Amino acid sequence: MKRDENMSEKIGFIGLGVMGAPMARNLTSKYDVIVFDIDNARMGLVPKARKAENIGEVGSSAETVLLSLPSSDIVKEVVLGTGGLMQNMRRGSTIIDASTTLPDITQEISHTLKKMAGIFFLDAPVSGGEKAAIEGNLSVMVGGEQEAFEKSLEILHTIGTSVVRMGESGMGEITKLVNNLIVGITFVAVAEGFALGTKSGLNPKVLYEAIRNGWAGSKVLDVSAEAILPRNFKPGGTVNIHWKDLGYALELARKKDVPVPATALAHEIFKAARASGIGHLSQPAIVNLWEDLLKIVIKE
Repeated sequence: MKRDENMSEKIGFIGLGVMGAPMARNLTSKYDVIVFDIDNARMGLVPKARKAENIGEVGSSAETVLLSLPSSDIVKEVVLGTGGLMQNMRRGSTIIDASTTLPDITQEISHTLKKMAGIFFLDAPVSGGEKAAIEGNLSVMVGGEQEAFEKSLEILHTIGTSVVRMGESGMGEITKLVNNLIVGITFVAVAEGFALGTKSGLNPKVLYEAIRNGWAGSKVLDVSAEAILPRNFKPGGTVNIHWKDLGYALELARKKDVPVPATALAHEIFKAARASGIGHLSQPAIVNLWEDLLKIVIKE
């Protein structure tokens, strides 16, 4: 099969988790991709990509490198640490961080890369879940320089249908934290509402059908019902990850002196779910907290 003209561009991808692996697979449809993950087996999830031995090999091979990593500290280490991307990428190249990273760390990384190495850095966290990652329909919220954004737009549209530049460095991550606090609070509201309805004698499946097209309707309601009613809490996102992201939102709110009491409560509920041993399950699994308290099971 003849390659199109974009296939000569080398793209790196580091972090092949639930979201990263499908994003990397979508990129292989248009670009030469080299991947790396600390779990060697996960690199097999992107069969059309070349497998790197380490982070440095990705950096030296690619003009643009995307990251999908579990924490801010890991992002910083991969980019700025010994043997990391800054030491191996060329001037004028670009790093795109699709992780959920603290805005302060994003800004620190961006400033260091520009000053020390002449490398662009975009924060480009994504939303939409595993299904959207597989389909290439993610929402991408971007912070960083306009030049780097325009240069990377075609790459970003390979993983997402909605790609919006929010402003300078860190603004994409701030947008993601706002997104995640709204989503987290809504997961809590859905679990609480289904528990109240079920304990009061409603059929939860009928309850869902009754409210889904009214003002309570939302993607979070749909995702929650699709998990709770058949008792399928297989993770895309997890309780653990959402607890971490709500914590990031609380940290930002403290720095900006913004009261976020609903976010704080949602964070505590996700923390309780982690403590109960279900942190590895999908976010709707927080409903188990109410089920255990009320001695009920919410199912179709």
